[in-house]
Amino acid sequence: MTKLSVNINKIATLRNARGHNRPDVLQVARDCERFGAQGITVHPRPDERHIRYQDVRDLKRIVTTELNVEGNPTPDFINLVREVRPEQVTLVPDAPDAITSNAGWDTIEHQIYLLGVVTELKALGCRVSIFLDPNPAMVKAAVGTGTDRIELYTEAYAQQFHADPAAAIAPYRTAAILAQELGIGLNAGHDLDLDNLAYLKQNLPGLEEVSIGHALICDALYFGLENTIQLYRRQLV
Repeated sequence: MTKLSVNINKIATLRNARGHNRPDVLQVARDCERFGAQGITVHPRPDERHIRYQDVRDLKRIVTTELNVEGNPTPDFINLVREVRPEQVTLVPDAPDAITSNAGWDTIEHQIYLLGVVTELKALGCRVSIFLDPNPAMVKAAVGTGTDRIELYTEAYAQQFHADPAAAIAPYRTAAILAQELGIGLNAGHDLDLDNLAYLKQNLPGLEEVSIGHALICDALYFGLENTIQLYRRQLV
């Protein structure tokens, strides 16, 4: 079964809007796990506009499933990972001012750099995943970085899904099959929701984990957090 990791960045955004501790990010993480989440994902950014570095430290103490920390491996980010040692680190090449992640790594151009980062993080005991577009050349070059997994960036899939699901999934399926052949684990994330998730799961062989935040939290406003997590889990069976 593909695991569901709930990204709680949007919970931190809501908290930060008022400057207090409501909603409580740690309690939401506990509740997500209690309601069926199989992991907690956070993406701290340099400006700490949602998840703060201290949140990551605090979450490591209380998350009982798996903590996945995403981010661009800047010196500050790497220092945080050295301290916290989450179960998984997902490397994302986003600019400091990016609203959200919007591109995968060029694993050909940055292979040597990524190899150094991946080697250090794996020595800390972290599983490493690299955020990638569904480009076969980039998947092949990811092998040279030593990464454990890749995470396919699924915005393009989500945008095309309603018009032509088969065309939308095609490059992702090719990338997934290639990853299996190369012995690389497979994650996916970005703009996945209750409409497009089951089709993705059904058509990506070897899909181990999805991380979902924005759509899931939006759905929870209407359906409730517990029910929403269960609805998403059912799409992954």
